Amino acid sequence: MTRKRGGMIYDERDIRKAQALDIAQKMLVAARTAPKGKGVDVVECAVVDGDDLEALARAMEVIGQERGHAFFLRDANCARQSLCVALVGTRTKPQGLNCGYCGSSTCAEKPQEVPCEINAVDVGIALGAAVSRAQAFGVDTRIMFSAGQAAWTLGLLGEGVGQVYAIPVSISSKSPFFDRG
Repeated sequence: MTRKRGGMIYDERDIRKAQALDIAQKMLVAARTAPKGKGVDVVECAVVDGDDLEALARAMEVIGQERGHAFFLRDANCARQSLCVALVGTRTKPQGLNCGYCGSSTCAEKPQEVPCEINAVDVGIALGAAVSRAQAFGVDTRIMFSAGQAAWTLGLLGEGVGQVYAIPVSISSKSPFFDRG
């Protein structure tokens, strides 16, 4: 930031982090206000940066090594190149529709550990709303299962929240989330 003739000149490079955090917060607003099955809000959202983002990347590497998934290691590097990461997940709450989409005939028969499919759709709709907001601002993003798994493992959205996905946010001349090798 430079002072000039009674005003301020803000170099874009100096305000990227603040802009990324602001846009990520707006992404979470879009996720929160996205339609939910039966109008029941079970979506949880947060933004991580700094030391928490590094912890997320390290957890991704551990999971990748344990499971033999090289894409977790690649995605950890992508997360480190982002300015922040938006997280979107859901609490499991069967909606009482007895739709059978989870594989059980009724909600009462659904095993506790099996997610309600309506909740899964809610997360998908919330993710779509979030990335549409990011697109409107022209930032680079990518929905990542790998970073979501790490966030879930770390409990970043709280106890009882599953089906977590992550959306790293970057503002740079080339997206770190594509042509990743």
